[in-house]
Amino acid sequence: MNFAIVLQAVLSLLAGVGVFLVACKTMSTNLESVSSNKLKALFAGSSKNQLLGVGIGAAGTALIQSSGATTVMVIGFVNAGIMSLSQAAAVIYGANIGTTVTGQIVALGLFSSSTLSTTLIFSAFAGLGAVVSLFAKKDSLKRICGILAGFGMLFIGISMMSSAMEIFAADETVKSFIASISNPFLLLLLGLFLTALVQSSSVMTSIAIAMAVSGLITTGQGIYLIMGSNIGACVVALLAGLSGTKNAKRTALMPLIFNLFGALVFLGIEGILFLAFGENGTYASLFARLFPDLPQTQLAMFHTAFNLGKTLLFLPLTKALVALVKKLVPGKDRADEEAPHFYFVDENLLRTPAVAVGQVKNEILNMAKIALDNFVISCDIAATLDYSKEEDFRRSERELNFLNRELVVFIQKVADHNISEKDRRYLSSAYRTVADLERVGDYAENIIEYADELKKHGEHFSESAVREIKEVRDLVVCLSEHTVNAYKDGNKEEISIAEIFEEQVDELTDRMAENHVTRLDRGACTPNAGAQYLSLASDAERVADHFMNMANATKYFS
Repeated sequence: MNFAIVLQAVLSLLAGVGVFLVACKTMSTNLESVSSNKLKALFAGSSKNQLLGVGIGAAGTALIQSSGATTVMVIGFVNAGIMSLSQAAAVIYGANIGTTVTGQIVALGLFSSSTLSTTLIFSAFAGLGAVVSLFAKKDSLKRICGILAGFGMLFIGISMMSSAMEIFAADETVKSFIASISNPFLLLLLGLFLTALVQSSSVMTSIAIAMAVSGLITTGQGIYLIMGSNIGACVVALLAGLSGTKNAKRTALMPLIFNLFGALVFLGIEGILFLAFGENGTYASLFARLFPDLPQTQLAMFHTAFNLGKTLLFLPLTKALVALVKKLVPGKDRADEEAPHFYFVDENLLRTPAVAVGQVKNEILNMAKIALDNFVISCDIAATLDYSKEEDFRRSERELNFLNRELVVFIQKVADHNISEKDRRYLSSAYRTVADLERVGDYAENIIEYADELKKHGEHFSESAVREIKEVRDLVVCLSEHTVNAYKDGNKEEISIAEIFEEQVDELTDRMAENHVTRLDRGACTPNAGAQYLSLASDAERVADHFMNMANATKYFS
């Protein structure tokens, strides 16, 4: 084979890999946007049912076309503390099943006949999607066209990789060299290394299938390459877990253990069958008998069987897997639990923006709870001058300041991704809501300062003033409950109820001002206490206004 032909084959292979990766990204991005609500619902909750976790992992990976992205997303959930290690393990099992869909698509694309090939038919979807998107006006239609274009590009990439393999297969020297690589462990390491290099098991699986179809490798060699590619794909998860909590690091180890141990078990089983039945006991022989003269289907079906088999093996061993990763990464999950941190969002979730948007909402809802709790504590301290919960207040105050600063940065990062118009409207309103909740925290801090001023002068509020403070506190609590319900689901009835409570707060704070004048005339309170009381009433009214802003924000995105 001369240099020009070799260069042509190498360039064709590189071009095919590039088009394939771009196609996967295009499909993934547009699928996420089209099905963002379903994707959020899929990953927003966690379940103790392991089979459900496996299903979520498989469906999610099939949807976003990347087991690595799913695993990184799971690490993000664990890092944020909203998914346990056992739940994460089940989703990781399912992600390995979901990634086999790509292999089946590739196998389907490599069927051909004397007149028309499936590759050519499906490749035409790239042009169809691109042309229609030029004239499409609706965002949803453009997304669907993007999916079609990505699907077509997938097969163009497959075709280019297949052409490169045919060029290599035409040279006896190359075929002889590749045929000499027959050691299963060497092939497994080769698949591992190449997958770690391109960070995509889908690419390595596709190349192996294309090589088998061209006759460059045997089905047996392809099987070991695919086993290795599953292990190599864990590099993405390992890198993602480096900067996370201890539980995030433990989660990152799970796919490595799952795939490495699974490969060793499968190799061991094949070794036993080989000793018992000779060549007829190998996986290559078994799948060749099941799917004769179809090397692409043989490898695709082995890939599916391999990942299903590993899942069935590990499901009853999940507790042991969790115990093992805890031993490998010992210690408590958070070294400094007092430090402010996110509860629901994580940088790793940016790989799946639609899910990240849902977690932003959860983080804001949690921020609302922290802000309300601080308001309640501040009112109680002002009413009783009991400072026993002041440390809790200060810790929550630091948390609110952290969230106000860092959540805005995270929201901007999510907004920079390709997301649906509805999600973009939500994020636009989220900036204001975060600011509203931070202001609630500021007013709570003001109220603590009013209590400090009373304590400094040895004063306190009168009994009637204390009753009114508790009454306005309870009204704000009721208002916030309906605000949160409205924010969760965009329920207009909840907004209407919240408006009623806001009016009651306004009426009560007006009465508080009138009653203060009466008490001052009677000498029931000092001028200093009265000044602090009026400021408290005014701040409570503003707190109610900020919670009402949160409720009204739903009008812009629901």
